[in-house]
Amino acid sequence: MLFPSKHDNPDQTIIAVATTMIKYLSRYKVVEYSALLGYCKSKTDKIEYLFSPAIDLLYILGLVRYLPKSDCFEWAKS
Repeated sequence: MLFPSKHDNPDQTIIAVATTMIKYLSRYKVVEYSALLGYCKSKTDKIEYLFSPAIDLLYILGLVRYLPKSDCFEWAKS
């Protein structure tokens, strides 16, 4: 779900996980998939089901590029 309701935990939404990813990616620019997943897990519990939708959201918005040869995500904004 993209829009949280009053019954959702604010830390366990797509927007919250995407924000965590933005902070990490904007700092390191190119990050391996496993490193990004590990960082998100360290910040928020139970995000396995939110990781893919959050990275999809960033990809659709043009903020992230996926590099398949190195299995990394690259921050697309300067």
